[in-house]
Amino acid sequence: MTDQLPIAVISGASRGLGFETCRQLGQRGYQVLLTARDHGKGKAAAAALQDEGLKVEFYPLDVTDAESVQALTGHLEREVGRLDVLVNNAGVFLDPMPPEDPSASSVFRADIATVRYSMETNAYGPLRLCQALIPLMRGQGRVVNVSSGMGQLSEMNGCCPGYRFSKASINVLTRILADELRDTRIKVNSVCPGWVRTDMGGPNAERSVEEGADTIVWLATLPDDGPSGGFFRDRKPIPW
Repeated sequence: MTDQLPIAVISGASRGLGFETCRQLGQRGYQVLLTARDHGKGKAAAAALQDEGLKVEFYPLDVTDAESVQALTGHLEREVGRLDVLVNNAGVFLDPMPPEDPSASSVFRADIATVRYSMETNAYGPLRLCQALIPLMRGQGRVVNVSSGMGQLSEMNGCCPGYRFSKASINVLTRILADELRDTRIKVNSVCPGWVRTDMGGPNAERSVEEGADTIVWLATLPDDGPSGGFFRDRKPIPW
């Protein structure tokens, strides 16, 4: 890595929205650190983007593991000493509604271990990364937290408690960070990419990964007078 180009870190980026976010930021001239838990898939994903002429490197990262987060932080400190963009994309959806038994995802049948792991990945993981990496932004950067409409309190309904709890929590993290960083030039926002055709979203989803990544990349590249502390879909604010 060099210190000539803006540096972006994207978690959970070996496929889907994370991979497409790496591609679009790379096309905009960013040097991208593509991170993922699976070494083989992560290396293959980075190689595919390198073949497109993009400056993308792989680094292993498990957002649920504090030592893994610290290793990434040390790598950035040694290589470039700074960071411009953090996209908290890594996430799990462990309690979807099965069509054969919709009640299986009811809060009354929620498995606490499933809820706990959802929180570890979708909420505590981003918190760990923000605590470790935002200081490397040195007062100027962009943080994008990939959330979901299923985390909106304004439209909250039943099912899938692990996912809903965790996505509501990442929205809370966005608001706290934006407030505590209000005297800096760091922008922190949440995004709902919509229902996207990924492994998580399934083949019947409404949106392509290109469409899903668009608002993520827009928030990652906001000008200095752009918003902070907001929740966005299709580049427009939506209710919390």
